Amino acid sequence: MTDGWFRNERGNLIKRWSTPTAPPKRGAFPCPRIVSDTMDPTEHVDGKFYDSKSKFREVTKAHGCIEVGNDPARLRPIQKPKPDAMARKEAVQKAIAKAGL
Repeated sequence: MTDGWFRNERGNLIKRWSTPTAPPKRGAFPCPRIVSDTMDPTEHVDGKFYDSKSKFREVTKAHGCIEVGNDPARLRPIQKPKPDAMARKEAVQKAIAKAGL
């Protein structure tokens, strides 16, 4: 669209201007999707604090533990309640009776 005055469908003159498009928001670092190996110091089963994810996982496996991450329940479909036709019919009849129709 170009800048300037235009007539709309009613014949009125309106001023239109194009909005400058902003550049996409990106960080200065060229590879923004790199996962860091560092984490907040976390105590493990051996009583030591670890700030490296790889060391934490190494000790987890060495002690026979399992690292639990994303919950698989989030992938299960949501169970929708089955509609009750009789309750719906009764609710409609009550509303009609209350309205006096």
